[in-house]
Amino acid sequence: MQKRKLGKSSLEVSAPGDPTRRAVMAAFATLPLSSAEAASGQGDEKGRRVGPRTLVAYFSRSGNTRVVAGLIQRGRGTDLFEIRPAIPYPEDYLKTVEQARNERDSGYEPALEARVSNMADYDTVFLGFPIWGETTPPPIRSFLSAHDLSGRTLIPFVTHGGYGLGNSQSVFARQAPKARLLDGFVMEMDQERRTMERVTSWLNGVPRT
Repeated sequence: MQKRKLGKSSLEVSAPGDPTRRAVMAAFATLPLSSAEAASGQGDEKGRRVGPRTLVAYFSRSGNTRVVAGLIQRGRGTDLFEIRPAIPYPEDYLKTVEQARNERDSGYEPALEARVSNMADYDTVFLGFPIWGETTPPPIRSFLSAHDLSGRTLIPFVTHGGYGLGNSQSVFARQAPKARLLDGFVMEMDQERRTMERVTSWLNGVPRT
């Protein structure tokens, strides 16, 4: 795995020949075209962009969701926005799990590093995130609270470690009730959790000296 730095954070992304990246690209090819057709607006005589516009907004910790976001952005010629909490989550996986669980149980919505200042310009929003604790990560709830998606088409793309969509549909219904929600893209690819489980299992069988 190679690391690419994005501002204040560092995410793991798949190398070009990585099997995970190939699997994501193959799965992405099955995405419906229904509401993404207007992603690349036409220019007027002065070269200004006009017509419907599409945004890809995503939150990613390990980099898996970021790969999907990049494929959608390049495939549809959309704008791209990374959702980042103002205070990054811990680098340690277990500490992040514990913090996210506490935030989920308390309903806490962390402050975001930035907002989409021109959300009114977009007609369609692809919203990407991993499933944490069988639900949307806290920064996604913050994003939905901070932006009015009324009348916009909302298309989720989700990566998960075996939980599917979790209860994300109910989160959308509660926090973006006036958005037009379409079926999205769902893919199981939680390498970090599986790596931790395999290492722990192996380590438990190693004699202590």
